[in-house]
Amino acid sequence: MHAVRLHAFGPAENLTYEEVPDPIPGPGQVRIAVQAAGVHLIDTTLRGGHRIGPLPLPNLPTVPGREVAGAVELLGEGTDPGWLGRRVTVHLGAAPGGYAELAVADAAALQPVPGDMTAAQAVALIGTGRTVMGVLRNAEIKPGDTVLVLSAAGGMGALLTQYAKHRGARVIGAAGGPAKTAVVTRLGADLAVDYDLPDWADRIRAAYGERPVHHLFDGPGGALGRTALDLMAHGGSHHAYGGSSSLPTATGRPAQAAAPPLSADELRGRGIVVHPLDPAFMQSHKRELEEAALRSAADGTLVPLVDEYPLARAAEAHRALETRGTTGKVVLVP
Repeated sequence: MHAVRLHAFGPAENLTYEEVPDPIPGPGQVRIAVQAAGVHLIDTTLRGGHRIGPLPLPNLPTVPGREVAGAVELLGEGTDPGWLGRRVTVHLGAAPGGYAELAVADAAALQPVPGDMTAAQAVALIGTGRTVMGVLRNAEIKPGDTVLVLSAAGGMGALLTQYAKHRGARVIGAAGGPAKTAVVTRLGADLAVDYDLPDWADRIRAAYGERPVHHLFDGPGGALGRTALDLMAHGGSHHAYGGSSSLPTATGRPAQAAAPPLSADELRGRGIVVHPLDPAFMQSHKRELEEAALRSAADGTLVPLVDEYPLARAAEAHRALETRGTTGKVVLVP
């Protein structure tokens, strides 16, 4: 098979498209003919040799990637034969191996792909969609609420924008550059603002008042998140996840300079409740959240936005993701 391998930590160019032996499924495992592999910003950070949270740096050489969708083509010993030939998607967990034509996964972790959902859409839901469901568990969005989504043209942001509109909210989507704000408008946002411009927050105030935001979905954090906090109404909910602005870039430095957060006293004084993403909850409810994401797409509530690259161009996909040059979930297609 062909796969993308990393032999040395460093820039995206270190990802090479090679021919490697086919993986063999062990007991209780399956081999999947990969039709789509998800790319995550964390992949780029690990590739650069920077450890993220509990994820260890992989042993080299390695095949990156932890999210795949495709058809089960081979069973390991003792695996339920009912899986053979089925369309599935799976998060591989701590062990990578997704950037390949074939991938091995535990059968217990598989999720069937519903109906006519594409592999690219399914792989956008198994990790990114799962996280969206975890973020939304504390989001009681009511009709007429004003919702601000940062990075609204990204994989998570696009889903959150759609969900908020589905709930009847007025949605403000903030993204970087005119091309991305055009995408946000197409997603249904009532107002799309370019946060690369210094007056982006003033545009929101001009449209809806000084502090109109009831729910802030904040993936970037940093200076963008701090500016957005000043737009929040009394008693608003700040849904914090990701912190993408603080992840090291190819230079090893964060994408944004850090900004001082609001103090606990300031948050209390304004009645703002912060809902950080809870890793323990995400892990203990992993399958439930995956199933919820897939159901929401199957019934049309959510339509994943995907940005596809050929598997052989994984390095290009990494460069685009690091420079914020992508929209939606980045997916590699063998």
